[in-house]
Amino acid sequence: MGHDLTANPNIRIIAVDPKVIPLGSKVWVEGYGEAIAGDTGSAIKGNRIDVLMGSKSKAMNWGRKTVKVKIL
Repeated sequence: MGHDLTANPNIRIIAVDPKVIPLGSKVWVEGYGEAIAGDTGSAIKGNRIDVLMGSKSKAMNWGRKTVKVKIL
């Protein structure tokens, strides 16, 4: 399962722990909106997510925070 970010620049992807949120799930993230759980990461364990941002400055503005996540 891959997502072409060049062809779909508005797609929203988050990295998840697949033991908590199954890969491919559609989710809602507070302050970010609807996204697809489409990636994992070595630092993403348990109730942590990583949201894909379009630029480093957007990521820095988003920062690290506690948010609500709902599986849709």
